[in-house]
Amino acid sequence: MPVITYAGAELPDEKKEELIKKLTETASEVTGTPSQFMTVLIQEYADNSLGMGGETVTEIKARLAEKS
Repeated sequence: MPVITYAGAELPDEKKEELIKKLTETASEVTGTPSQFMTVLIQEYADNSLGMGGETVTEIKARLAEKS
């Protein structure tokens, strides 16, 4: 049973559904594994729990908002 994991920012429910569908379809097509055997896990993190370049995503978004 293949497992695909997405770890990233929080997503709206409709985007989660689209992500699960497309990841399942693509992985099934590429591997030849029937889609009913694919498992997709979504791990979501709040902006203050994600960081890049020493800043949280919350800080990055605030800095970018100041520039616009």
